[in-house]
Amino acid sequence: MKERSGFFYMYVHLGNNFTVPLKNIIAILNIFPTLSKDVKDIIEIAKIEKKLIDVSEKGGKCKTKTLVICDDMLYLSPISSITLYRRAFNRYGGGLDFEQ
Repeated sequence: MKERSGFFYMYVHLGNNFTVPLKNIIAILNIFPTLSKDVKDIIEIAKIEKKLIDVSEKGGKCKTKTLVICDDMLYLSPISSITLYRRAFNRYGGGLDFEQ
């Protein structure tokens, strides 16, 4: 958590020492084991526009499991979508909680 002018900002760890601000996350999509044509198109467009960061590559032979869509970038993560969701929205870590 970082404080800036009275507000606390939460960060979500995407793997391989890479974090993004929780407030920037729009969607967390499971892309393993199958990938739809629409998601493939989104990833290809992001590559062309240089708005895709593959966090999985930095760690070596990790499989990409999740696509995290943020307001300015897309991230491919080796961590499952369920784990990322729990990190972002758990009750005790300070994230948002939709289950109350």
